[in-house]
Amino acid sequence: MTLSLADMGAILPEILLASYACAVLILAAFIPRERGDILAYASLVALGLAGFATSRLMWVDLTVLGGMFILDPYSNFFKLVLYGAAALTILLSLSYLKQEQIHLGEYYAFILFATCGMMVMVSGADLLMIFLGLELTALSFYVLAGFKRFEQKSLEAASKYFVLGSFSTGILLFGISLVYGLSGTTHLESLAQHLSSLIRAGGLDPAWILAMILLLVGFGFKIAAVPFHMWTPDVYEGAPTPIAAFLSVGSKAASFAVFLRVFLSALGGMEESWRVLLILLSVLTIFLGNIVAIVQTNIKRMLAYSSIAHAGYAMIGLLVGTHLGVVSLMLYMLVYAFMNLGAFGVVTLLRKGGLEGDEIADFAGLAKRNRIAAFAMLIFMFSLAGLPPTAGFVGKFYVFMAAVQADLVWLAVLAVIGSALSAYFYLKVVMVMYMKEPDGEVEIFPAGAAAVALTVTAVAVLLLGIFPGPVLEVTQQAVLKIAEPLTLAGP
Repeated sequence: MTLSLADMGAILPEILLASYACAVLILAAFIPRERGDILAYASLVALGLAGFATSRLMWVDLTVLGGMFILDPYSNFFKLVLYGAAALTILLSLSYLKQEQIHLGEYYAFILFATCGMMVMVSGADLLMIFLGLELTALSFYVLAGFKRFEQKSLEAASKYFVLGSFSTGILLFGISLVYGLSGTTHLESLAQHLSSLIRAGGLDPAWILAMILLLVGFGFKIAAVPFHMWTPDVYEGAPTPIAAFLSVGSKAASFAVFLRVFLSALGGMEESWRVLLILLSVLTIFLGNIVAIVQTNIKRMLAYSSIAHAGYAMIGLLVGTHLGVVSLMLYMLVYAFMNLGAFGVVTLLRKGGLEGDEIADFAGLAKRNRIAAFAMLIFMFSLAGLPPTAGFVGKFYVFMAAVQADLVWLAVLAVIGSALSAYFYLKVVMVMYMKEPDGEVEIFPAGAAAVALTVTAVAVLLLGIFPGPVLEVTQQAVLKIAEPLTLAGP
């Protein structure tokens, strides 16, 4: 297939990131470890250039590469979220990698490769293109999860992620193969047309239900929905903390973007079948995530189960499927990116006797030792709990409102109850920081670039909570092609 100028222009951000990732991988062999910051800043430049290119293409709407790659405002919105998440992850990693003595250039190359894979995922207009992006992302995260190769927990995290991820990939590929066997195509738009013609002709073969379930299982693993969540707490606990943050934010955002495009656009004709399953998964995910998080003493495992619960909230926007549902999902992914990266960012700053301060008890007296870090964590905990005036409140408000407008009031009520349960373990961290005395030797290592990342995330969480209007306008315009518009009301 010959690439035209239109093709090259549409995939320019992906070309930039892939080229930079390869260059960083090569330069890592020649640049001394103590000067590894050069590669980090080069990676930030790459993300900045890709972000500029995407912003210039923000409102472009075209399909290239033989119909396999779609460039539209919806995919560009998620790409901008991914650039921000990757850049913040790199900033959080600089001091962390030095403290852990794993400051290797390959680390930044794999972050860029993972980001590039997620970009391909969100722009995939064909199940095979989506699968290629997913595999590039997964392989990069397998390596990053086990980057602390001298620690048993990190090796265990990478092994579990690889084994379970391979199973989920196989299931997803089986589903894609079955779809192709039933329809003769893997192109999303052609699938939608084929399903419509079958429904008009008198019904679907039961094998379509099996194919849909297999796709749901594959994507459910990527977003850590119950019961496909088993890998999440172990991987988050064992992986380097900035990578756990990036995995919880970037991979989840890209997977939700693909999930929605595949099920709402390609499999929209089967909505009655998959909507029931998604409602069930959403309720199970919300309650299991929140209930199990209550008993956690390790902050990373608590945030892992918290991320599972947040996947349940985001699924509401997906299963509603209206314009408001899609807008609420996009807004929620943006909000979740800032507040979760910020929470993990504070965790990276804690040290105890030269070891990571992963226990909630390690936060004891943080307000007395570092008021700024404690206040930042308070903002992130309030936002994750959905308390005003933070961005988390706005994100949940629109998700719940989407459910109400879709006549799923009972689902919105259950989600509110789940959110109320989560307040216990989020506010527990706040209580430990402000009402307990320090226990043992605990230090905050020099933040450096991490301080910039925490400042950006904290300010973004507050601004999005107080002035969500500009972002809402962008998201409304970005989804006009995905779903019919509805009138939005403010909180």
